[in-house]
Amino acid sequence: MVSVLITGSSDGIGRETAATLVDQGHRVVLHARDAGRAEQALAAVPGAAGVVVGDLSSLDRTRELAAAAGAFDVVVHNAGLGGGLPERVVTEDGLELLFQVNVLAPYLLTALMPRPSRLVYLTSGLEAQGVLDLDDLQHERGPWDGMQAYSDSKLLDVVLAFAVARRWPDTLSNAVDPGWIKTKLGGPNATDELPRGADTQVWLATSDEPAARVTGRYFKWREDLRANPAAYDVAAQDRLLAVCAELTGVALP
Repeated sequence: MVSVLITGSSDGIGRETAATLVDQGHRVVLHARDAGRAEQALAAVPGAAGVVVGDLSSLDRTRELAAAAGAFDVVVHNAGLGGGLPERVVTEDGLELLFQVNVLAPYLLTALMPRPSRLVYLTSGLEAQGVLDLDDLQHERGPWDGMQAYSDSKLLDVVLAFAVARRWPDTLSNAVDPGWIKTKLGGPNATDELPRGADTQVWLATSDEPAARVTGRYFKWREDLRANPAAYDVAAQDRLLAVCAELTGVALP
């Protein structure tokens, strides 16, 4: 049995991942952004060990979440926003919303929580279309393009996973594209079912197969693939960590 925290597990792929791990006998703690969604999450996954609440669009709430969550064997960074925003939104912290929720929040949780044995960062196949512009991470220049901002954030999730893998060699840190899954985020035209979207995260979280006990990799459906070439740039990885540390006031240990 392993203990697992799954962010964004009140519905969709996160909830499916949680339910599968519970069914396998693992200790699973859910996460939701508010109390109402926390109740829904526990009702949907009654075997879960508990739920922690924290709005990832707030640095203060994310810090509180890290403190409340405690230690786990595995953390699955599943929470994220899609690219449907019609305009650039700035949070209470003065940060662009997609970047804060999709990239800065998992960075901050990683930096603040006790170091787990395994980390899984959810990305998207759209990371291949992402652009790694470290001078404009929050899309402050030019016209707003929500899907491009989303694609860029998903590339940054891969960069983050690879950076952590380098910095923490004793922790298995990988990125996962779950596929185009039939969820609210995936939309009505999505082609793949929830169990397939959760399978790779479950496998990476629990399996002792040699193929799952790797680090700094990009997976889709248990297949070890090549990510966007920009993700392998070590200098870019280090710079992303530095920018995240500056914005949050917390350096990766």
